[in-house]
Amino acid sequence: MAEVLAAASVTTEADAYQGRVLGGVSRTFALTIPQLPADLRKVVTNAYLLCRIADTVEDEPALSAVQKTRLHERFMAVLRGEETAQSFARQVTPLLSPATSPDERELMANTPLVVRCTHSLAAPQQQALVKCVSIMCRGMGHYQDTSSLEGLADLGEVDRYCYYVAGVVGEMLTELFCQHSGDMHEKRAEMLALAPSFGQGLQLTNILKDLWDDRQRGVCWLPRREFQEFGVDVSSLAPGRSDPEFATALRYMVGIAHAHLRNAFRYTLMVPAKETGIRRFCLWAIGLAVLTLRRINARPTYCTGRQVKVSRRTVKTAIASTRLATRHDGMLKLLFSGATRGLPLAPLAGPRPELSAWALEPAGGDGFSAARDGVRLGNHEE
Repeated sequence: MAEVLAAASVTTEADAYQGRVLGGVSRTFALTIPQLPADLRKVVTNAYLLCRIADTVEDEPALSAVQKTRLHERFMAVLRGEETAQSFARQVTPLLSPATSPDERELMANTPLVVRCTHSLAAPQQQALVKCVSIMCRGMGHYQDTSSLEGLADLGEVDRYCYYVAGVVGEMLTELFCQHSGDMHEKRAEMLALAPSFGQGLQLTNILKDLWDDRQRGVCWLPRREFQEFGVDVSSLAPGRSDPEFATALRYMVGIAHAHLRNAFRYTLMVPAKETGIRRFCLWAIGLAVLTLRRINARPTYCTGRQVKVSRRTVKTAIASTRLATRHDGMLKLLFSGATRGLPLAPLAGPRPELSAWALEPAGGDGFSAARDGVRLGNHEE
């Protein structure tokens, strides 16, 4: 009995830590995750923190590409129970430079608490999380080897990058939502088809918002070929550009992100109206992205992400309006139409199942074979 109580106490401590640290490492998810049903909050918080640990390794400039790949492999061994989280955290935390924020450093040091939460989840939930993080780590490793100020080759390559850092998260969340709701499970195939586009819309918005901040770190995720077609050399970009060619290319990318967010909105309307928490979780993320795109579109000469960041007052207004309309598809369509009015819209080819390692793996797979055999990293023909 004493051992059971001790284990429960440690798990409670781990749960409490997750709630505290979330606000420090994510403004958006600290806002949206609490809207989820109680049985989803813990697992989605845990999923986000696992992804953030992997992302912290990926973003650390003091680590070489080889080091990052090895650390990601060790992290996956921790999640599979093959290695202790304590040894992983002790190795990685001292390697982090001042470029990693104090909150992210704290998260890395407390990896054992986060992983304890992971291992306390139901088996299907653990499988979904491990699969997501493994696919993400494999994909990020590929793009770490090729990242530079010259951008990515083309929009197809940008799509693939966005899949590995965000689209797969959308698929994982869809899996968790379908485990939670029988009604959603009936729509699983349709929702999984749109989930990568949902992630791409959010990630493309972040890419545009953080364009100049990323360049200071020596990376760029814009498509070279498409920008060249507009007369813009990605490798020579500098903040504050006011030439019409760059403004046109930027509007084109805003239009692509907008198109993906329209798919995200379609996805959200597939969530049963009674699942108000899941709907709010999706709607608020979409709303923040749309509002950010509006600011980027209105100010193409922005020099930092801070200049196009959505104000807290605007966020509160958007939340209040969607909260009232959450159950009503007609009202939501009117709100979305109004919020996106005036934004450029570029055509998409539609959902691309060939981008999804998730669709190519059984539910319990780790995603490695799909990433290796089904989705040829960097070699897929359009």
